[in-house]
Amino acid sequence: MDPRVVLLCSMFGLLLGQGAEQISIEDCCKDGQKRGYDNEDCASLPLISESTTCRVVQEQCCVTVLEDNMCTTGINLAKGQGACDSLFANTCEIKTTKMCCDCCLLGKAIQERGLPCDHTVSVGYQCGLVSRACCVDGVQDNQTAPTAQPQFQNKTATNDKGDNSVLTDQCKGKCAHLCVGNDTCACLKGYKLKPDGKSCDDINECLLGSSNCRAGERCINTEGSFRCQREVSCGTGYELTDSNNCKDIDECETGIHNCGPKFECQNTQGSFRCVTTVKCGTGYIQDALGNCIDINECVSHTGPCHRGQICINTEGSFTCQRNSVNCGRGYHLNEEGTRCVDIDECKSTEQVCAGHGCINLVGTYRCECQTGYMFNSISRTCDDSNECRHYPGRLCAHKCENTPGSYKCSCTIGFKLASDGRNCDDLNECETNPCSQECANVYGSYQCYCRRGYQLSDIDGITCEDIDECALPTGGHICSYRCHNTPGSFHCSCPIVGYTLAPNGRTCQDIDECVTGTHTCSENESCFNIQGGFRCLSFECPNNYRRVGETAARLQRTDTVRCIKSCQPSDIACVLDPVHSVSHTFISLPTYREFTKPEEIVFLKTTVPAYGPYHLGNYDVKFNILEGNAHNAFDVIKRIENGYYMGVVRQVKPLIGPLTTVLKLSMQNLTNQGDSSQNIINVYVFVAEFWF
Repeated sequence: MDPRVVLLCSMFGLLLGQGAEQISIEDCCKDGQKRGYDNEDCASLPLISESTTCRVVQEQCCVTVLEDNMCTTGINLAKGQGACDSLFANTCEIKTTKMCCDCCLLGKAIQERGLPCDHTVSVGYQCGLVSRACCVDGVQDNQTAPTAQPQFQNKTATNDKGDNSVLTDQCKGKCAHLCVGNDTCACLKGYKLKPDGKSCDDINECLLGSSNCRAGERCINTEGSFRCQREVSCGTGYELTDSNNCKDIDECETGIHNCGPKFECQNTQGSFRCVTTVKCGTGYIQDALGNCIDINECVSHTGPCHRGQICINTEGSFTCQRNSVNCGRGYHLNEEGTRCVDIDECKSTEQVCAGHGCINLVGTYRCECQTGYMFNSISRTCDDSNECRHYPGRLCAHKCENTPGSYKCSCTIGFKLASDGRNCDDLNECETNPCSQECANVYGSYQCYCRRGYQLSDIDGITCEDIDECALPTGGHICSYRCHNTPGSFHCSCPIVGYTLAPNGRTCQDIDECVTGTHTCSENESCFNIQGGFRCLSFECPNNYRRVGETAARLQRTDTVRCIKSCQPSDIACVLDPVHSVSHTFISLPTYREFTKPEEIVFLKTTVPAYGPYHLGNYDVKFNILEGNAHNAFDVIKRIENGYYMGVVRQVKPLIGPLTTVLKLSMQNLTNQGDSSQNIINVYVFVAEFWF
C-alpha cells in the first residue's frame, strides 16, 4: 500500500472524533480525487463542507492523486525514453516525476548488470519500491517462453493458483512459481522474486503506474494483478456495468417504483414518473393517491363572486349569495341572518385559554391565568412569567431556572439543594473518597492531603506520590553512606565490612574489631583498630636498643611503643650515634575531607624549656619529616605550650583512601655547644576508604 494512503487512513481515526458530518468521508475523498485528476491546486480547493475533517480529507486525497500521476509520468518516461534529461525544472512536481524516473532507471540498471532486484541500496523507501518494480519488469520481459517451457513439463504438483510448487528436476521443488534452469527461480506475471531467491511477492501495479486504468478510474491492487474502479459513483438511478460505464436503471421494468394502483409507471433517465390513469371531472382535482377531491373555488379562485356577495363552496362547484350584514370580530350573524350577536369564545371547541380560566366579554374574552402566568392582552393568551428574571437573587440561594408556570433552584458544584428547595447546603465530597489518602471537607469543596513521606500530585491534586527523600537537595546528607528510598519513607545502609548503622538509623559507626574479638591477629601481634577495619602490628627494636614497657595486645591511638638506645661499653659507634630513641605511634584518619585550615593530628611534647638560660645546656629543638610524607599532605611546626617546646604534625592536604603511610619524624635537641641528640618517631597513618 502507498505510504500516503496509510497516512490518510491514520488521519481518519483522529479526525472522525470531531463530530458527525453531513457529508461522508468517502464523498470528501472522492471530490478531492476528482479535482486531483483535473490538476487543480490541492492547497486551495473549494470546500464542500464546513467540517475540518472533510477539508483535510479533500486535500490529502487530491495530493495522493497528483503524486501518483507525477510518479507514473516519471516511470513511463524512464521506460519509454530511457533518460530523465528533460526533467530539469526545479519545482515540486518535476522533482517527484524526476525521482520516480531516476529510480526506475536505477532498477533497470540493476537488472541489466545481473544483480538481484532486491539489491540493498539506501535510496529511500519510495525510490526503493520504484527501483525494484522496474527491475522486476525487466526480468519478466527477458523471460521468454522457450526458457520456461521445459520446466513446466517437469512439475509434479500444482496448487490452486497454478503455481509450480514442486519441481523434480533442476530446482528440486524449491521455487514457489517457476524454475528457469541452473537452480534459478522466477515468478509469474504480477509477482517479483523475494531476496531469498525462492518466494514471490505481489507487485503493486497501481503504485508503479503500470496499470491501464482510464481517467476517472481508480487503480486497486489485487494479488498478482489489479483492477480499475470508477472514481465517481454513477448516482441514483444508474448502475455500473462490467465495462465500467453507467447504465440507466429501468425502475418500471424491474418493479422497484412506488407508483400506486391508479398510476402508470414511465421510465426516465435516472428516474421514473407516475402517470395517473383516472380522469377527474370539472370541479375536482386528483390527489397524490389518485383520488378525485372537490376544489374549493372560494379559496382557490380570486373573487369568484361579485362584490357584495359571499362565496359558498359546493360539491364540484360553488354558489354566490348576497351578503346583507357584515359582523365584526367577536360577533356572528344570528340564525335569521338579520343582526350580529356576540360569540361566546369560552364555549368554543377550541381551547382559547389553553387550560386556564376563561371569562366571556361582549365581542371578546379574557383569560384568568393560573399562578406563574400572565395574560397577554395582544395575543390574548396566558404567557409564562419568568420569576427568575423578575425577582433576581431573591428566590434561590445559588442558581434559578425558569419552568413553565414556576421555577426551580439548583446549586453550584460542591453544594446540594436543601430540603426547602431554595437554599444550598455544603456537600461533603470526602464521603465518596475522592482522594488517594486523606481528605478534608471545606465549604463548597474539599482538600486532599498526604501522609508523611508522600506529596500531593501537581497534576490532579488528588493522587499522593511518594517523596524520594534520597533525591532531595539534602538527600546526600540524610545518610552518611547510602540512602534507599521506600514508599513513604527511606532507610540508610553502611559498607558491608567494618561499619554498623548507628542507633539514629542514619550515620555509620566503626566496629572496633580489637574490642569485639573479630580480628585475626596472632599472639605475637598487636591489634590496632582503624576506621572500617583493623591492622595487626608487630614491632622489633633495632640493634643496641631495648623496648620500654610491654607491648599490649590491643593498641590505642594514645599508645606508643618506644625503644631506647642501650650500648655495650666497648661499642664506640653506638655511643657516638646521635639517635637516642626510636618510637612508634598510630593514627587512623578518614578519607578525603574539605580543609578550611590545617588539622593537627600528632603532638610531640618535649622537656626543653623555651628561652632557657644557656648555661643549663639545651636551649632549642628542631622537628623534621624524614620519610613517608605521601603527596606532601603533612607538615610539622614548632610552638610553645606551658613554657616548653612542642612539635605539632598537621594534615594540610586531603588524602583519598584506602591508604597507609609511615611518617618518619626527627626531633633534634640542640645545645649552645653545637652538640645535638636525636629522637626518631614513626607515625603509622591509616587513611580509611570512607569519609565517616
